[in-house]
Amino acid sequence: MDCLRSGVLGLCLVVLIVASEVSAVQKVEKSSSGLSSDAQASVGSTLGSSSQPAISSNSVLVALLDSHYTELAELVEKALLLQPLEEVVGSSNITIFAPQNAVLERKLDPEFKQFLHEPGNLKSLQKLLMFHVVPRRIVAEQWGNKVHQTLAKDGLRLSEKGGKKSVDLASISHPNAVIRPDGVIHGIDKMLIPKSVQDDFNQWRREALAVIPQGAPVVDPRNIKSTKKAASTKDDYTPEHSIYYAMASAPSLAPAPAPGPGTGHHWFDGEAQVKDFIHTLVHYGGYNELADILVNLTSLATEVAKIVSEGYRVTVLAPNDEALGKLTTDQLSEPGAPEQIVYYHIIPEYQTEESMYNAVRRFGKIKYDTLRVPHKITATEADGTVLFGDGEHSAHLYDHDIYIDGRISVQGIDKVLYPAEEIKKTKGRKLEEEKTQVKTTNHTRGRLLGAVCGLFERVGGISFVSSCQ
Repeated sequence: MDCLRSGVLGLCLVVLIVASEVSAVQKVEKSSSGLSSDAQASVGSTLGSSSQPAISSNSVLVALLDSHYTELAELVEKALLLQPLEEVVGSSNITIFAPQNAVLERKLDPEFKQFLHEPGNLKSLQKLLMFHVVPRRIVAEQWGNKVHQTLAKDGLRLSEKGGKKSVDLASISHPNAVIRPDGVIHGIDKMLIPKSVQDDFNQWRREALAVIPQGAPVVDPRNIKSTKKAASTKDDYTPEHSIYYAMASAPSLAPAPAPGPGTGHHWFDGEAQVKDFIHTLVHYGGYNELADILVNLTSLATEVAKIVSEGYRVTVLAPNDEALGKLTTDQLSEPGAPEQIVYYHIIPEYQTEESMYNAVRRFGKIKYDTLRVPHKITATEADGTVLFGDGEHSAHLYDHDIYIDGRISVQGIDKVLYPAEEIKKTKGRKLEEEKTQVKTTNHTRGRLLGAVCGLFERVGGISFVSSCQ
């Protein structure tokens, strides 16, 4: 305030800005003090960026959260390693050797589990988890007998003998369990423990036993789940090709053939499932307009049935009647417009309200592919639900899980979504129309004023009109 009274306003502003930046850096350093040096380096690299980029819904990290390895995903989140792993995935492919949930729930030493969950052992937990991640892509077909450096800076030996693959002391139970563009997950039958973490655990156990002896854990046999594997069914089928392979070559112009005998390897009755979800939309109430577009205005019902029959899964973001009622007749009457609108609301993967909310809550921003290639939908967390799109054109997840059958998921939203590029083009076109209208108005006004001035000049009264001078 003294410098304000003295009139040196510029100096005051500089002092305030420097003070705020120092305070922000101190807060970040305090929050990351529990991380390992590698994790701190990853966090520090993000300080210069003002906003966190959206992670793709097809990322291996998102797949880890929605897989058979959720126990490992929870440990990664507890160890504050999600953001550092996002940084690694952003620059290179990764390979994760993931113990199954049953391994971490029932086969892990209770004392070792207690050691990992104590706050004072955060660095050991981080080192243990990073020992399971190799910063390069290693698929089962490229195994070999090699040693790869992990994110923990320790070497991890891969070996193959008699067709059986192993990593360190663990066997590969599910090779290529999850394959994504930015990484691979292999299922393993035990936790990988580096020597440094084992030494930390031994030291912790000696100190713990010297103070308070620990008794054997009490095991309730009623809580032990059966490890017997269920027989494989057709529902385990995963398509070999991309979902776009199952679509017609020109879906907006030519309808796809209805699924039937002799038309390919149809594993599911997609036509019955599509009829079921459209029937559900009608009876749910508030989604009659979308049902009408799917059945009467387009051939999309047949197209979706073909996709589902081929074994693919889809998620439909369904705008309610109020949102679709705002579309004009011109918007729907343009060739291919209804198809393009609906294609942008179909995600070629199976998502429920819970899975989408968990993803945006943990990663902040997710990008989902749509059947309107190459446009994507951005999802964030807002008001305790999922928000699709940006700005005034964003839509909330309004009615969740209207229809979910494991193949088709329908989620109700309160607005019609448009690609960001299309919104920019529309705004630019409106701006050009406004400019043209202003130019036309000014031109007409100029011609009228010229005629009036000419009239006054002929009668000798031009000096009375200031605009004519």
